[in-house]
Amino acid sequence: MFQEFKSFIARGNVMDMAVGIIIGAAFTAIVSSLVSDLINPIIGVFTGEMDFTDKYLVLSGSVPDGASLDAAREAGAAIFAYGAFAMAVVNFLIIAVVVFLLVKMVNRVKAASQSEPAPEQETGPSQLDVLLDIRDALRK
Repeated sequence: MFQEFKSFIARGNVMDMAVGIIIGAAFTAIVSSLVSDLINPIIGVFTGEMDFTDKYLVLSGSVPDGASLDAAREAGAAIFAYGAFAMAVVNFLIIAVVVFLLVKMVNRVKAASQSEPAPEQETGPSQLDVLLDIRDALRK
């Protein structure tokens, strides 16, 4: 059973998948930083200098006025965190677009490599042609 597992792990597809997961996790960190450090401040400029990820509605319970999202969660109130959800949607859309572009690029490169005809090799005369030439030369 261990040998089967070892051969399964050594397959190319499993290794490719592992590399993809590791790169995906690193890419998610980059996108999260992009959204929180670059996009949120731009949205804040247009919405009056507010941090959009901290926006929520209190559904039930009590939360001190002006409390952050984390403070509202710690207070045990039922909250509707629409700002955090909106930023998660923005993260997803950015990741989806980048993955789409990467897959499109890989497919284009793959199609180009498969559609290129192999260079034709110039071949000399076949063995039959050589034998016929020898026969004709001997008859003369």
